Amino acid sequence: MSRPAVFLDRDGTINVRPPEHDYIRNSQDFEWLPGALEGLIKLADAGLPLIVVSNQRGISRGLVSHATLRKIESRIQDALGAHGHQVTAFRYCPHGLEEQCDCRKPRPGMLRAAAQELELDLSRSWMVGDSDADVEAGLAAGCRTIRLGTDAASVQPTAPSLLQAAEIILEQEASD
Repeated sequence: MSRPAVFLDRDGTINVRPPEHDYIRNSQDFEWLPGALEGLIKLADAGLPLIVVSNQRGISRGLVSHATLRKIESRIQDALGAHGHQVTAFRYCPHGLEEQCDCRKPRPGMLRAAAQELELDLSRSWMVGDSDADVEAGLAAGCRTIRLGTDAASVQPTAPSLLQAAEIILEQEASD
């Protein structure tokens, strides 16, 4: 039986986005965005699986290691674990732009693969992110989407933080 989930971008959605063309190169540089942990807890409290889907081109460029990604995952899991929750899965696209893979957002490959593996219903799921690529990946996979930020008036719905996005999702889930 498939179930809905919440797919989440990482940088700019859960944690402070590094400067353009830079990467979080060690776990100490991971910094939670205001409201992000609280938003994740609300979603998990409601029984929604949390799936992080993140483009991580820094891997193909040799600037970020898989070990660093695992340490960042541990920081996220430890913070959620203190509240009795976990991220269900972390998925990354490690490829460079020139590789034209199906997993790099805005393509929907990461979402579709996770949905198949975890028996998730994409049509009842959400994609939350801070970029057009996140929204496009969610729409291409058949998900409902929320764009984070205050300058995203052209994409509906929008929310200024993951906490407010969680409230929108839970309100919609309650009315479905």
